Amino acid sequence: MLVGKGFDNVINLSGGIKAWNGDTVIGDISLGLDLFTGEEAPEETLVVAYSMEQGLRDFYLLMVKKVKNEAARDLFKKMADIEIKHQDRIFREYLKITDTAVDRETFEQNTVFHAIEGGLTTDEYIDRLKPDLESVPDIISMAMSIEAQAFDLYQRAADKSKDPDSRKALLQIGNEEHAHLAQLGKLMDTL
Repeated sequence: MLVGKGFDNVINLSGGIKAWNGDTVIGDISLGLDLFTGEEAPEETLVVAYSMEQGLRDFYLLMVKKVKNEAARDLFKKMADIEIKHQDRIFREYLKITDTAVDRETFEQNTVFHAIEGGLTTDEYIDRLKPDLESVPDIISMAMSIEAQAFDLYQRAADKSKDPDSRKALLQIGNEEHAHLAQLGKLMDTL
């Protein structure tokens, strides 16, 4: 199953997931699915996804102002910039699907920011993960957890979606989260 989702290096563990001592996705199977009813049209799906990207970007920008460690501050800036690129792609897809010429400011007025990628709030992530926000490895680890959570949420939302175009959009966004996770993994490997 994982190989089919784009994971190249899948290792079977003796004892299965119950024997695993590493990180896992947070929460039960319904976590974050309240953001997706399964009935959304593709453009509604993209608005929710854009909102979660904005929520995460806002969090990263807030951390830029709060942290004292220059390397941590630079990392938060870099991650905020990556979220803009993802938002740009989602916005372009929204314009293509709706065949409208809505400007970005008007589009953003329709977004809601009560959760970030993965369906949790930033406070919930911090409470659960307890990262040292001055530590580059802890920041990367937290970001990897958020991206993994987002990948999982988009996969579950796609499974729930009744609209084939919404399902396709969710799977595409999930694949992008998977790519973000891989980039963060490579960055962690350089430390």
